[in-house]
Amino acid sequence: MNGVQLFLLGRALMKIGEQALPEVGHAGNRTVLVVLADILDNSDSTVGEIAARTGLTQSAVSVAVVRLRDSGSVVARTDPRDRRRTLLRRADHVSDRVAEVRGHTVDDAIGQALDTDNAGEISDLVHTLEVVSQRLGLQSGKPD
Repeated sequence: MNGVQLFLLGRALMKIGEQALPEVGHAGNRTVLVVLADILDNSDSTVGEIAARTGLTQSAVSVAVVRLRDSGSVVARTDPRDRRRTLLRRADHVSDRVAEVRGHTVDDAIGQALDTDNAGEISDLVHTLEVVSQRLGLQSGKPD
């Protein structure tokens, strides 16, 4: 596997992940996930800082933040050093929406992507992805 193949695999996995998310009634999961990932990596960030790091517009980040706050995934607080700034961080508690997303398996989306209903094949691939995720340290933060 080369770098291009790995990149394309990552894109394909991202699309499968989006399909595996429980329906919320509107589009835009990718932007929300990019913003959430940035907040998980950079706690106490502002909308402007997130926009600068992700390359998203401030308006797109703001819309994503509203969805994340509404779902209980992130919380906002006023910066004690500069009361004009609002800082965003992961919520301390698990909201109903976060619990729903965490409890939703990827098996159906993986099966669809592979065009198979072979439970053993799907289970083997999901296990392999879990191992890769653990080795990369991605499961410790439990992304929402």
